[in-house]
Amino acid sequence: MATTQSATVRFFAAAQEAVGQDSLTTDATTLGALKQQLLAEHPALTGILSRCAVLVDGARVDDDFALAEASTIDVLPPFAGG
Repeated sequence: MATTQSATVRFFAAAQEAVGQDSLTTDATTLGALKQQLLAEHPALTGILSRCAVLVDGARVDDDFALAEASTIDVLPPFAGG
């Protein structure tokens, strides 16, 4: 039996500015569903989210990845080097 577990979504740099906070919790079932939810709730992420690296517990995964066991999702925009 599957249980719903909330994961923490952490935002950095431009993604944090677009969302207006550094983290939130989600009970989205897949990474793709989470991305759709974020875009619907935070329109300022449009144009940013597609360029972000999204890591689930430190690993890159596909949009169909199930988030049932995930604890942390990091949304990392490209950073300018210098």
